[in-house]
Amino acid sequence: YTFGLTNPSLYSRLTINSEGYLQRFTWIPTYQEWNLYWVSLKEDCDMYNRCGPYAYCDTSTSPACNCIRGFQPLSPQEWASGDASGRCRRNRQLNCGGDKFLQLMNMKLPDTTTATVDKRLGLEECEQKCKNDCNCTAFANMDIRNGGPGCVIWIGEFQDIRKYASA
Repeated sequence: YTFGLTNPSLYSRLTINSEGYLQRFTWIPTYQEWNLYWVSLKEDCDMYNRCGPYAYCDTSTSPACNCIRGFQPLSPQEWASGDASGRCRRNRQLNCGGDKFLQLMNMKLPDTTTATVDKRLGLEECEQKCKNDCNCTAFANMDIRNGGPGCVIWIGEFQDIRKYASA
């Protein structure tokens, strides 16, 4: 199998990963790394961390990756060309104690690899705990069905966020 690129200065490679998905990578000279450009999933947003930190994937927008409000693409040119590998940055630095949290609706929670959990705290206590830690970037209730206890807190970057259509 072969394919040709319309721009001969771009480098691209096609692989099959361990799960059997076809993947296309493109070389990003700025970062000296291969970027996952496409994968044969049911939907583009099914790919883990498709949009990188501080960005979310939304199949109803083009491009599918969007920076969270208060953030902007580090390189708007790369973002517009389809290299939505994330790299969103804050519009302003955090002001510990003076910042407010943005409620994100119809979103999948970020990856919890680096999150901490306290099953005893309710949502209000969870928010206060997050406000008391200047490194806290997000918080959520574990049980959204009944407003029950359970607090998840993210420190630093959060990623692998996806927006779902409104019910």
